[in-house]
Amino acid sequence: MEFPDLGKHCSEKTCKQLDFLPLKCDACNQDFCKDHFTYAGHKCPFAFKKDVKVPVCPLCNVPIPVKRGEIPDVVVGEHIDRDCAYHPGKKKEKVFTYRCSKEGCKKKEMVPLACAQCQGSFCIQHRHPLDHSCRARCSATSASESKPSSSWLAQRLRWKTK
Repeated sequence: MEFPDLGKHCSEKTCKQLDFLPLKCDACNQDFCKDHFTYAGHKCPFAFKKDVKVPVCPLCNVPIPVKRGEIPDVVVGEHIDRDCAYHPGKKKEKVFTYRCSKEGCKKKEMVPLACAQCQGSFCIQHRHPLDHSCRARCSATSASESKPSSSWLAQRLRWKTK
């Protein structure tokens, strides 16, 4: 028993094979076999409408427009030489930008470590008020001598470690 209406013949002039699972080209809307369904396989005249690839710059991740007939590698290379926002020779941003406010200390930190009492920015070694001789702490403790402060415990622990 034959099924004369089942399947379609390949639209490629040199093939004309009967294919039971033909593939339709989305550019020219013709049916093709598995060997000729690609744009290049049947030399599709409308492939330029669908087969569009936009290269992306590997340095700055910007899409680079390529005109028909141009080689994408050459266009991307020209973009890198002229218009690319990424410049490898350019100075990198400084990571350690927050300098310690303690006199004589030249250390820098990535994040600001501000003292809650004097609002100065300090390195990890001098971040506690006792470590940087915080003047705001001295004036605050003289005003409130009667109540114990949290810095009392810090002083006591520091005295034991010395």
